Amino acid sequence: MDLLPEELRKKLPPLYSQEPSNAPVVHAKLFTPDAGWTWLITEGSEQPDGDWLLCGYVIGLEEEWGYFLLSEIVRARGPLRLPVERDLWFQPGPIDQVLRRERQEPLPPAGIDGKGARDER
Repeated sequence: MDLLPEELRKKLPPLYSQEPSNAPVVHAKLFTPDAGWTWLITEGSEQPDGDWLLCGYVIGLEEEWGYFLLSEIVRARGPLRLPVERDLWFQPGPIDQVLRRERQEPLPPAGIDGKGARDER
């Protein structure tokens, strides 16, 4: 499976371009089908050697923002030796919404913010 096809490479913002945003847009989801690791990719740039340096939110042993090379992801294998896959049905969106979907958390009711207070605007 092509983890970063040409059409996705063209849409992916360059590294550091979403840095000022509180909710960067996730453009792709990669995952290990047999190990519970997920990479939510927000940015990426081709390197001089042709590899891609990607940035995103990684869910694995811990959850954290990080940088990773596409070549490292391609070589990664879970305990059953299955390769990393790209979620073909993934819908891009702001990181907070994507994480809510990934964790299957319900949206707050209309008119209520995430802290339980009513939004009176």
